[in-house]
This record gives sequence, structure tokens and C-alpha cells, in this order.
Amino acid sequence: MSTRLTAPSRVMQGALLMPGVVALVLTFVLPLVWLGRMSLMPPAGTAPQTVALSLHAYGRVLGDGFYWWIIWRTLCIGVATVCVAVPMAFPIALFLARSQSRWRGLLIVLAIAPLMTSTVIRTYGWMVILSRHGIVNSLLVGSGLFTHPIRLDNGIFATVLALVEILMPYAIISILSNLGRLSTDLEQAGAILGARPVQVFIRIVVPLALPGLLTASLLVFVLTISSLVTPQLMGGGRVFVLATEIFNATTVTLDWPFAGALSIVLLVLFGVVISLYQRVLQRVEGGL
Repeated sequence: MSTRLTAPSRVMQGALLMPGVVALVLTFVLPLVWLGRMSLMPPAGTAPQTVALSLHAYGRVLGDGFYWWIIWRTLCIGVATVCVAVPMAFPIALFLARSQSRWRGLLIVLAIAPLMTSTVIRTYGWMVILSRHGIVNSLLVGSGLFTHPIRLDNGIFATVLALVEILMPYAIISILSNLGRLSTDLEQAGAILGARPVQVFIRIVVPLALPGLLTASLLVFVLTISSLVTPQLMGGGRVFVLATEIFNATTVTLDWPFAGALSIVLLVLFGVVISLYQRVLQRVEGGL
């Protein structure tokens, strides 16, 4: 009798899981199946009686060097964004986690406040800041470093810079959640044993924070390589990534099988990155 009172029955467990499972199937599994089926549709003009399924779209993606270059550029932009955003977010998250100020709650809100603003608005803001007559060029010309405005927008630099600012709050939240679970006893013990603050930071704080750093890196990377608005606007039509090509295939050329194939390729990249993340995380946690 006591067991029945303390542990829910299998029927109750199934009933509790059912809404989440149904929602997952309807919003993820079925659309994914439909996307995979669409990517296997035969090319336009092919009689449906002769070819039911076709790998034509995948042949276009994997057989064209241009799309391999787009995949490579997408990965490079994701890595560059992670390499800038996560190191910048770590000191902020560490300060917020260790702060004893009465304003700590307000500082945390300010750190994640940019998430309350639309990505489109923030991207347009960077377009204004980096334009030929924007604040950055005005300061560069006014200081005498340059005699005329330089082109900072419509390129890889502007895209990565905007993505770093947009995605930094996600990195801060991920790292902060990890640091909040860590005790400061090891840091205090290291200081008592004579370790300098830099040594404590490098040998104790950073290793303990590695799981949070890895999680933040994964989150920023995934959001970067799937980002559409920022590369589309900041790139000025010159920055081609998988998301922009999928958008063009669905809205401009109306080539849905090709868009589906590109989407599946992007999904495969997600799977590879998540698998690598899990392996690295297991090794890191095993060494702590």
C-alpha cells in the first residue's frame, strides 16, 4: 500500500507524459517526416507515375561545390560567433554569479534585457551603427584614423558582430545557470594554499565552468547556423548561408524539394554538432 502511495502508477505516468508526447509528435516528428518526404520529390516536369521518390535535390546540394562552400561558410560563421560571444559572456556571467550586491537581480535583468527586443530591430540598429554615416565611421573619421568612411556593413564582419550581440544573452544565461550550482569552497581552498587569483581562475574556476561553457557554445552555434534575419540584413545579399539559401528556395525559386534537401543537410549538421558536444561533455565531466 505504501508503494502505491509514494510512486505513481504506470497509467498515471503515461497520462502525464501523453500531452508532451503528442505535442512533440505534432510539432516536430510529423513536420520532419513531411520535410524529408518533400526533399525526395522528383524534379519538376517528371511524371509522377514513373518516379515516386528521387534523390535529385540531394544530388544538386552535394554535387555542387557552391553549396559545399555555403556549408563551410555557415560553419565558419558559427565558430567565429562562438569564439567571440562565449569568452565575452563568461566574465559577465562570473561577475553576476559571484556578486553580493543588492543590485544583482537588476544586473541580471539588464544582461538578458536585449532578449525582450526583436532580432529584426536589433539588426537594423547595427545596420545604422555600421553604415558609412553611422556612429563608428563618424568616430573613426573624427579621430583622424581614416580620412573617409570605410565599409563596415554588408559583409561577414558585420554579420558576426551583430550575431555576437544578439546571442550573448543566451550564452550568459547558460553559463550563469552552471556557475550558480558551483561552490566557492575550492576557490577559497586554493587561495588559502597560496594560489594567486589568476591561478585560481585558470586551474579551478575555468575547469569547473567548462560544462556551462560547452552548453553556451552549443546554444550559440546552433542559433547562429540557423539564423536567417541577421545574415540576410547585415550581409546585404553578399553573405550566403544555409538559412538564406533555404529561404530563397522557398520564396524566390519555389523549389521546395531543394529547400527540403538543404533543410535536411542543416539538420544533419545539428546532429553532428550535438553528438560531438555530448562526447566532449562526458569527457569533461568525467575528468572533474
